[in-house]
Amino acid sequence: MDISKLRAETPSCRDIVHFNNAGASPTPEPVHAAVLAHLERERLVGGYAAAQTAAEKLTAFYREAAGLIGAAPGEIAFVENATRAWEMAFYAIAFAPGDRVLAHVSEYGSNYMALLHKARTHGIVIDWIPSAPTGGVDVAALSEMITSRTRLIAITHVPSHSGVVNPAAAVGKVARQYGIPFILDACQSIGQIDLDVAMLGCDMLCATGRKFLRGPRGTGFLYVRKDIISSLHPPFIDLQAARWTATHAYCLHPTAQRFETWERNVAGQLGLAEAIRYARNIGLARIEARNAELAQGLRVSLLELPGVRLYETGERLCSIITFTLSGEDPAVTAARLRQSGIMVSVVSCAQARLDFEARNLESLVRVSIHYFNDSDDIARFMTVLADKSPQAISSV
Repeated sequence: MDISKLRAETPSCRDIVHFNNAGASPTPEPVHAAVLAHLERERLVGGYAAAQTAAEKLTAFYREAAGLIGAAPGEIAFVENATRAWEMAFYAIAFAPGDRVLAHVSEYGSNYMALLHKARTHGIVIDWIPSAPTGGVDVAALSEMITSRTRLIAITHVPSHSGVVNPAAAVGKVARQYGIPFILDACQSIGQIDLDVAMLGCDMLCATGRKFLRGPRGTGFLYVRKDIISSLHPPFIDLQAARWTATHAYCLHPTAQRFETWERNVAGQLGLAEAIRYARNIGLARIEARNAELAQGLRVSLLELPGVRLYETGERLCSIITFTLSGEDPAVTAARLRQSGIMVSVVSCAQARLDFEARNLESLVRVSIHYFNDSDDIARFMTVLADKSPQAISSV
């Protein structure tokens, strides 16, 4: 992996330490160029004509996204973000009162609110899978919790507030064994971990473009296994999702495109295709290995700094790291870092209430590194983090 070349293709690396890749990673030059080129084309000839000239590239998006996760192009839908992708799949399931959904406390907040919504409107029951002693989903307990009314298993692969990687493939084996649909939120794992839907055993997977894939904001995709597409009815449709066949009749699209809408950010779709292509050219296995090495080095450095406490527990950890610094509110820590050109974020109880309330947590600093980061980035981060001088704090 030519780190110098990769950093040169992200020019802001010269001045900024990008440690918020779990929030929004900077787009590399080829992605930026693809978006700008189409926007310029739209400016010159109009949106419809520009989309027509980009038809082949738009079709290539489905091949690229499918190739990224080991799927078929017909199993991919372009959606504006991972939450909407998750909701399109979830609300397409015909729940009945008393149906049960198995989920874990690491579930993303928006997904959990959708579960609550269905519980309120359709009478479903949410069954909470306990955590294993080492952290993450307890797969053995999950298997024992399945009943004749279990209708869905919903797991977030990597929580937005923690570096734990839930054992999705093991969950997938249980789901296949019992014939229960399995939806995986891969919002934080796509682009930093090498994923294959056959190995994961998931029936549906949602992904975003702006995080570790380094694509444009407002882009994402949904994977739906071809064998179950026909059994899912989207919560809303348009002339992209379906064909109007008669005055009072329509026919849903036979592929995952039944979950799309006709109007979309065309430049964003082209940019996401380029971002996926960029990641695949580097190699997801190589990205995953590089990220693991960087994250391990950063965790060691953090543990050596007095007053730092890490909050990840799990058999497998990724490049998201959450921590607190003794005597300093996480918001102040993050502000100090950002003031020095180090992009980090803060996760609060309002975003991860199930997990945080159980652990009596209010907020944590979150850093999320990626393959283009280097040892100089880590050294700069650690220097600023350690500087709790009155001047550094008062200037925030």
